[in-house]
Amino acid sequence: MLSPRSQVANVLHSVVGRGMPLAIESYDGSVAGPPEALCTIKIRDPRALNYVATAPSDLGLARAYVSGYLDLEGDIFTALMMLAGEHIGEVGWADRLRVLRGLGPKVLRPIPPPPQEVHPGLWWGLRHSLSRDSRAISHHYDVSNRFYEWLLGPTMAYTCAVFPNADATLEEAQEEKVDLVCRKLGLAPGQRLLDVGCGWGTMVIHAAQHYGVKVIGVTLSRQQAEWGQRRIAELGLGDLAQIRHDDYRNVIETGFDAVSSIGLTEHIGAKSLPAYFRFLASKLRPQGRLLNHCITRPVSSSPSRTSGFINRYVFPDGELESVGAIVSAIHDNGLEVRHEENFREHYARTCAAWGANLEANWDKAVAEVGEGVARVWRLYLAGSRLGFTQRRIELHQVLAVKTDEHGSSGFPLCRLDYSRPTRV
Repeated sequence: MLSPRSQVANVLHSVVGRGMPLAIESYDGSVAGPPEALCTIKIRDPRALNYVATAPSDLGLARAYVSGYLDLEGDIFTALMMLAGEHIGEVGWADRLRVLRGLGPKVLRPIPPPPQEVHPGLWWGLRHSLSRDSRAISHHYDVSNRFYEWLLGPTMAYTCAVFPNADATLEEAQEEKVDLVCRKLGLAPGQRLLDVGCGWGTMVIHAAQHYGVKVIGVTLSRQQAEWGQRRIAELGLGDLAQIRHDDYRNVIETGFDAVSSIGLTEHIGAKSLPAYFRFLASKLRPQGRLLNHCITRPVSSSPSRTSGFINRYVFPDGELESVGAIVSAIHDNGLEVRHEENFREHYARTCAAWGANLEANWDKAVAEVGEGVARVWRLYLAGSRLGFTQRRIELHQVLAVKTDEHGSSGFPLCRLDYSRPTRV
């Protein structure tokens, strides 16, 4: 019979989960928490406690989960919501030491992180240089096109969807998103569009197919470019659309009627934002429009974290700025801001739909990319959904224009209603 002091579940529950429908089960056979618990934390190996006790913020929990030493039974979003309410990432060192004293010295034995982790110190080269950006993008996007097809669905759109109504499907919402971007950019047949960070070509294909626009898409992911080019050929859009495996900074063409940046700004970095928007402005003709769509932080004064779970497992070198910083960078570097809106709740719903797709294809996904990578994605999608739900992160679209030498924007005097379809 274990003494209460040595029962792992009891010791942990004294710090986490009190008063909530959350239970803890441990490898030593101990159980703590209410019988009607909605979710259960299962500690399968003592190494899970090492990760949780010794790593900062949410990184320890992520390491324990990705390695399989810890499981979250029940709906993972609900479990994370309860753990976030307990501020598990903010447990002080006094409480951590109290837990460690109850669990014994073996917990502190150093162990390496899971192999899915990429430590920022391992990335050589200047941050946001062409070569380092290429490696960072490849880490996330060159996982497996088949995996992304199961995750994203037929649209292959990997950015926030815009749900036109409460009953809309993910596919309908993703089509609404790219069509909304087209409407905001005022696209018309014969115009030229540059889509930077084009992914698998969802925006490229939609603009060419439904608006008759000539489009160049650019992505640093070879797998994305190959998939998108095949899709363009299948649809017979080769005379209008192309996708290049290249860095956007290598685009030499100019005089575009519009530029779309959907989900790329997060990879640019705060110090590079002015140069980024100056470059995009230089690609536009006078009265040409820019639509920037990106995840932001709600508070400009809080630093963008660069060493937690997201940076080490999901988006190496990713940085989030406030919408104010984005708008200022656009405004100060050759463009006039005309419109802005926040789709935070839409992204929470998008992440929920992606998470449901992952669960529906779980066995296939594990066979394709391995259980560790699949666990990274399960945790990432549930955590992102929680972040958007609780306004820890947001999603903003900012529309801007490059005015001509006389200061004219080319916008009509009447207020534009972007909810109305304009495709031909």
